[in-house]
Amino acid sequence: MNGADLLCETLLANGIDTCFANPGTSEMHFVAALDRQPRIRCILGLFEGVVTGAADGYARMAEKPAATLLHTGPGLANALANMHNARRARTPMINVVGDHASYHLKYDAPLTSDIDGLAAPMSDWVGRVTDADTMGETTEAAIRAAMTGQGQVTTLILPADAAWSETSAPMPQAIALPEPKAPDAALVAKAAEMLGNGQKTVIFVSGRALRAKALEVLQRIATKTGARFMAQGSNGRVERGAGRVAIERVPYPVDQAVAALAGTEQAILIGAKAPVGFFAYPGKPGSMLPEGCEILDMVEKETDLFAALQALADAVGAGEEIPLVLNELKRPDAPAPGPLTPEAVMTSVVRHMPDQAIICDESVTSGRNFFPLAHSAPAHDFLQLTGGAIGEGIPMATGAAVACPDRKVIGLQADGSGMYTLQALWTQAREQLDVVTVVFANRKYQILLGELKNVGANAPGENASRMLDLDKPELKWVELARGMGVDAVSVDTAEAFEAAFADAMTRKGPFLIEALI
Repeated sequence: MNGADLLCETLLANGIDTCFANPGTSEMHFVAALDRQPRIRCILGLFEGVVTGAADGYARMAEKPAATLLHTGPGLANALANMHNARRARTPMINVVGDHASYHLKYDAPLTSDIDGLAAPMSDWVGRVTDADTMGETTEAAIRAAMTGQGQVTTLILPADAAWSETSAPMPQAIALPEPKAPDAALVAKAAEMLGNGQKTVIFVSGRALRAKALEVLQRIATKTGARFMAQGSNGRVERGAGRVAIERVPYPVDQAVAALAGTEQAILIGAKAPVGFFAYPGKPGSMLPEGCEILDMVEKETDLFAALQALADAVGAGEEIPLVLNELKRPDAPAPGPLTPEAVMTSVVRHMPDQAIICDESVTSGRNFFPLAHSAPAHDFLQLTGGAIGEGIPMATGAAVACPDRKVIGLQADGSGMYTLQALWTQAREQLDVVTVVFANRKYQILLGELKNVGANAPGENASRMLDLDKPELKWVELARGMGVDAVSVDTAEAFEAAFADAMTRKGPFLIEALI
């Protein structure tokens, strides 16, 4: 057994059986070791951002990490944006980054770089294997770190000689994972006191506090105390739809967020951050909460969020005798015939999406109305871009489909951000994943046109337009998709989209609809 074999055995001993990969020369012994492990499913991504984005989507749904395989510092650099998104989503992820053999580093070969330094800003834990004999314990440390709290992004640096050298280390066993922290009784008591003092209070939640059972506890707390509850603006996963508690999000536009939170005197954070503007804007506040609002962060990073909610419910006397108000299934009527609009697309999606679908949203501006419209859609999981680094949507849908092969995955994708990682369509085709991708083809970076106005700049002239418009030539998503092996259709009317999406819900395997809006 060599070090690479020991790495594989350690992953398998701890239930990690999926590897999204884009390998290079330094990782060939790890590739060979994976070849000897049919229990590990190896999935190729044609760009490293696809690899980490897919690992993110996979772990959000599987609730365990996948491994990634990346080639030296430049490969890691290509992967960093979606590691950033995963870290913001608190996704467990184990990135294995190959490096030169340790004795080769002194020669400063072309691919030599500071991998540790590159990994640090987008990782919660970084470790470097020193030799084959310590491979197992270093891998265990990466796994333990990845499974700490709600989840963390870890990076394991694998020198080539540590992978190919033989080892007599014992076969690994499953490790004991860190137990979530119990909620701090003093903080729970403080939150209960705030909820009972008569001031206007909002409870902000994220992470696993957005699962269906947690939202039921949260609604009972709100009913008992008169508080309002909201999700933070960007969240890794929300269980929602018919039969579940409805929750609103903090709006993205600053003016809307400030208006929605006006008058708030107290904020209690449970797995969420206090709401702030995505960016700074001249003459607008950075915090979305009114000045003087008292903020209590009720949990630590490693706290069990469901236990924290339950403890708060007990403290305020919000028991199960309090009736729940759950969403009822209600599908909208068909959109009126005519030119295709984002609203018509959203309406048709809610009309035809099946029960237990997984929605992967990187629609940015065009699909913003899906969230409120889908409160009464069939029960579904909602995954979204969490860190603002675009290029997450198609890979995230890919990973979610690997994790949940029996559920329909629907990707709501902006055309500009889709171009960052459209190679993920090829992976969907190769793996025959059940993903329907809806591309909002407005042929411009629409959100940036809005941001140009928000920061007080002039209306776009020729130079600005050339940086924000996606035309001359226009992107042809049907041809792009078919070139990746995915069947596709283009539609430009509401009735054509309605028919195309209804048909797509009866298909198995990858399919793309270009919605010309």
